[in-house]
Amino acid sequence: MKKIIARVFIVVLILAGIGSGGWWWKNHQGAQTNDTLTLQGNVDIREVQLAFNGKDRITEMLVEEGDQVSKGQLLATMDTRRITQTVEAAEARVAAQDAVVARMVAGTRSEDIQKGRSDMEAAKVEFQDLEKNARRIEYLATKELVTNQEKDDARAHANASRAGWEAASETFKLAIAGPRKEDIASAKATLDAYKAEVALARRELIDASLYAPSDGIIEDRLLEPGAMASPERPVFTLALNDPIWIRAYISEPDLGKIHLGMKANVQTDSFPEKSYAGWIGFISPKAEFTPKSVETREVRTSLVYQVRVFACNPQDELRLGMPATVIVPINQANPSQPDGDETKDHCRGSG
Repeated sequence: MKKIIARVFIVVLILAGIGSGGWWWKNHQGAQTNDTLTLQGNVDIREVQLAFNGKDRITEMLVEEGDQVSKGQLLATMDTRRITQTVEAAEARVAAQDAVVARMVAGTRSEDIQKGRSDMEAAKVEFQDLEKNARRIEYLATKELVTNQEKDDARAHANASRAGWEAASETFKLAIAGPRKEDIASAKATLDAYKAEVALARRELIDASLYAPSDGIIEDRLLEPGAMASPERPVFTLALNDPIWIRAYISEPDLGKIHLGMKANVQTDSFPEKSYAGWIGFISPKAEFTPKSVETREVRTSLVYQVRVFACNPQDELRLGMPATVIVPINQANPSQPDGDETKDHCRGSG
């Protein structure tokens, strides 16, 4: 009987210890002293889906998952044979139209003007000769020495020759005047349209190469050589390592203890001996329920505010999703807020 009582007593002590430990954990998790505020969160970064701005077969994939890339680095290429032919055809149209505009702007050549003058003089001489012949035949017709048919034929030849002379004269005047301003303007407009086609074709040729928009790490390689690329199909997922921040949540009672620009220290379980400099760069203007990733049974209906603590990551040790602890000294002045997009410069200055 004594053994049973002893065992029950031991069980009661164990349960009491568990209960006391649970009460302490509930009331002291994330606790802070009067001088600091401790927040729990996860490392977060921006991700970019990279795709070709065109459609064709992929010929080369130059990076792998996990590769560190720099802004402007070539990542992949498409087949450019079709686009190259389009560029060459457009450039040929520009060259041809450019010659047309140059010819019109230069005006009529002196040789063409001289030929027009000669044609006009020849037509004039021919008309004068046929006019004299027609008048002679008309005179002979009054003497009834020629038939009326001969008279009419002679007059018709003279009139036709006169029309030819007048046409040659107008042609000569046009040669002197040169192309109309309206025609030149139209030719120049056509040339500009062809140049625009060349620029568009060259842009498509440039878009056949995929470049990194900024520094980062290739997180996913989604397509392979031979696949059909298009603007709707991402080729890579790029994780941007600048800026990097800790996404944490703060309860409403503690909200008044922080402000933008406050300095903070970031710690992780992966590198417990290290501390990373940081600062509060964003405080959400709206409340939300505790996210499922951090909620407990007791706080799942509590309202919290999201906080972004931007951090310096000189050795790329902070990785996406990594749990982190943020310690914020409360008694701080109100410094100006560093911009999240200027993390690198701020970290260089703080170092």
